[in-house]
Parts: sequence; C-alpha cells; structure tokens
Amino acid sequence: MAIYISVNTKFVIASIIGLAWGSFSVWYSQPWFLDLSVHVGPFLAFFLITFIAIIPGCMNAFVFTSLLLDKRPPVIEDQKNPEVTILIAAFNEGMAIDSTLEGIAKQNYLGPMRVIVIDDGSTDNTSDVVRSKQATNPNIELISLTKNGGKAAALNQGLKISKSAIVISVDADSYLHVDAIKNLVGRFISDPLNTKAVAGEILIRNSRTNWVTKAQEWDYFLGIASIKRIQSLFQGTLVAQGAFSLYDRNALNEVGGWPEMVGEDIVLTWKLLLAGYRVGHAEDAIAFTNCPETLKAFIKQRQRWSRGLIESFKVNPMILLKPRLSTIYIWWNTMFPFMDIAYSLGFIPGLVLACFGYFWIVGPMTLSILPMALALNLYMYSRSQRMFNKEHLKVRTNIFGFFFYVFAYGLILQPACVYGYFSELFNLKKTWGTK
Repeated sequence: MAIYISVNTKFVIASIIGLAWGSFSVWYSQPWFLDLSVHVGPFLAFFLITFIAIIPGCMNAFVFTSLLLDKRPPVIEDQKNPEVTILIAAFNEGMAIDSTLEGIAKQNYLGPMRVIVIDDGSTDNTSDVVRSKQATNPNIELISLTKNGGKAAALNQGLKISKSAIVISVDADSYLHVDAIKNLVGRFISDPLNTKAVAGEILIRNSRTNWVTKAQEWDYFLGIASIKRIQSLFQGTLVAQGAFSLYDRNALNEVGGWPEMVGEDIVLTWKLLLAGYRVGHAEDAIAFTNCPETLKAFIKQRQRWSRGLIESFKVNPMILLKPRLSTIYIWWNTMFPFMDIAYSLGFIPGLVLACFGYFWIVGPMTLSILPMALALNLYMYSRSQRMFNKEHLKVRTNIFGFFFYVFAYGLILQPACVYGYFSELFNLKKTWGTK
C-alpha cells in the first residue's frame, strides 16, 4: 500500500534536505574561503562562493528531493470535453503557420475547438495561408491588424472575442503533439479548483539544426520542464509561457489580459499568483517549437527573458510577501541575478585562471559540486523519458548537446542574462520578440 505524503510534508522534507546540503557546503567550503580571501578579499570571496556553489547546491538538493517525492495525481479519465478557444498571434509566420494549424486539426480532442489567428500586421503571406486553411476548417477565424502592435496586444484582440471558459495560447511556429490539447485540458480539470492556468510542455522542434539548437534541446527537456513540474507540485508554476498554455478566461480578464511588456507571459503568470490563483503544469501536453538557431538570436532571447523577470518584480513586488508554498521560488528568482553575476564575473575568469594553474576560484572545491548536478540531470532525464514513452515518443540521441548543456551552456547563458537584468534596471531600449 502506497504511503500518502501531503504536499506540505513534501515541501518540508525538500526544504530540510536543501538546508542540510547548504549547511554542509558552508562547512566544507571553509578552506576554500580562507584561500580565496587571500587573493580577492573576504567580501568578494564570500560573494563568489555563496552564489557559485552554496546557493545553487542548496537549490539542486531541494529540486532533486522534490522530484523524488513528486507523484502527480492522475488525470480524470472520464473528463468532460469543454469548448476551448485557441489564440495564435502571428507576425510574418507565413512559412510556419500552415504546419501549426495542421497540428491543431489533428488533435485527439473531443470537445469543440475555435481557432482565432491574429495577424499582427504581417508583411508576408501569413493571412493568405490562414485563409487557405479556412476553406477546409470552418472553425478557424482570422483577425487582420493593419499595424504590428506586439504579441500581447494581438492576443488581447483575440481575447476580446473569445466566448469559451477556456483560452489556450499557441505560438504561430509551434506544432502540437496529437494529445496536447486533451492532456492540457485534462490536467486543468483534474487539478485543484483554484487552478486558473496550466503551462504546457515546450520542446524543441528544430534541435537538429546546429550546436546552438542541440544544446537548447536539453535545456527545455531537462531544466525548464523539471523546474515547472516542481513549481506545479508546490502550487505555483512561475511561467505559463505564451508558446502553449491554458488560461481560465474570467481570471485572464480579471488581471487585465496580457500586459504589453517584454516578458508578457511571466508578468501575467505572477499577476494570477498574486491574485491567489494556482498555476499548474502538464508535462505530457507537448508543443514542439522553433528555438533560436544562431548564437546572436539565442542571446537576445535570454536577454528578453531576464528583462521579463525584472519587469515581473517591478509590476508585482508584493508577491514576495504572498503566504504560499510557491513564494520560495519567487525568492529564488531574486537570487538569480546574483548567481549569474558571480558566474559571469567570477567563475568564467576562474576557468581562465585554472588553465594557467591558478585554482583560486575553479579547482577541486568547485569540481566537487559537479556530481550533484550530473545526478540531478540524469534523474530529470529518466522522468522525462518515462513521459516520452507514455506519449509514444522517442528521445533523440544528442550526446554532444547534452555535454555542452551540462558543462558549457552557462558560459553563454549567464552573461546574456546579466546583460538583460541591467538593460531593464537602466531602462535601455526594449525589443519585443515572439519567444
């Protein structure tokens, strides 16, 4: 007979393990601290060790324990099939939107689906492609805007004419797996009643293009997916991403729809959490999307995401005081800028120094944290692989991408994030993107 462990108890257990790991790390790092203080001073040594090793290790221990304890309640098999409205904001997506609409047409969902495509002032043949699909699918509607106003404004135009209780956003270059809508709606119906949004599972569609996309495949498959799963366990996924997420239409209208910001999806999600609602995650509701294919595009994307995080704190500062389990993740987000700065300005130069025999920052002490990171990634892989097997999907062989993701991904990611944080803090010019 399985032993039931409440969510609160799981949270306490994971917190104790995380704090225990952090306490051990503080004790274990004392020789490192004394040695590094000689070279950079005690304050900088404390900052670098804390945000390069101690806090990330504590977080990894918490996440690892939470994954071990996580047992998702099953989706209600005889679920109802309510009407859903799918909103697709499209700007110059003539090459991709045909495939997106084909994926929606093939959905294994028994309820009525209304598809609203908002052409956000495209200068290509996006509207023509949509009209051609309307000939075979009368449930597709097209809103053609004369001027490009951004993704949030376009989605809000679709929201205005939505009638169903459930609204789903889908990126114009995303392809939905055949069970995506069914599993997303099923999770929404099966989750606690105060759930007002559910994030789908975003995976990479163009992962075979080059080394940039191969590394991102593992970021989505392991890191992003697992973090969302644990956040959902503790009552609040922090980002119901615009690429594929479900929303309760009334709750969406209550918080004012999508805000016109760089990080419109994270700001919207935090508004829902601040209003007292729960945001879930459906790990088997899969949408394959195109990720940036060049290093420049990838860096710009992560800069936007980092700016979105700072925007969220600006718009929703009181969320730090919200008494709920998911608040711990909000506080974790306050640590990310410091960890990224420590990594960019400390760990990366430390790697260069280590190449010349100076192991002040990167040495045996930092290498000792790698086994925990590797174990966490392997366990996340096993969990995601089980989900893939259930959906009759196969994990692609991508060994190079995996090792680059584990050992070198941060060399690009963290500096890009640091630039994004400072761009928002100093109100530099913003550029909106679709991702």
